[in-house]
Amino acid sequence: MRDGSEEEYVDYVTTRIPALRRLAYLLAGDAHRADDLVQQTITTLYVKWRRAQAADHLDAYVRTILVRTYVDERRLAWARVRLFRETPEPPPFADDGAEDRQILRAALSQVPRRQQAVLVLRFFYDLSVDEVAAMLGCSGGTVKSQTSRGLATLRRLLGEQDFAGYSAVRLRSR
Repeated sequence: MRDGSEEEYVDYVTTRIPALRRLAYLLAGDAHRADDLVQQTITTLYVKWRRAQAADHLDAYVRTILVRTYVDERRLAWARVRLFRETPEPPPFADDGAEDRQILRAALSQVPRRQQAVLVLRFFYDLSVDEVAAMLGCSGGTVKSQTSRGLATLRRLLGEQDFAGYSAVRLRSR
């Protein structure tokens, strides 16, 4: 990028980093993993910057890169490797009024990645079925079925913890 578009890239990335981190955190549930996803996304964006500039909606284009990076990373061999000196202990469960957000985050982390991505995009980012389908490269029917299955799994998981009344509307409000 020698034609001045590198400065445009830097300006864009500098202003969009907080939004990208927020989306990555919602998907990954871990600040460090979210930073890794953002780094991968902006690296891919740098390589594809000329094509990205021609996109109708640059923000949607970049969100698509981030979401696809998140969904596809499960296929990579290194994503299954976990290095620990000792076996990690599960976090202690505090039964004294845990925050709804933490409970929902824990339940959402147990939903398959693609369904997680669909739920976050549909209910947190309030994207339409068609927008999510375009972002994930699938049909609208697939998005609908993934949404249905993801919500059913969340209801089952939250019902196990006496939170059966927790609905997708509450997910949207967070």
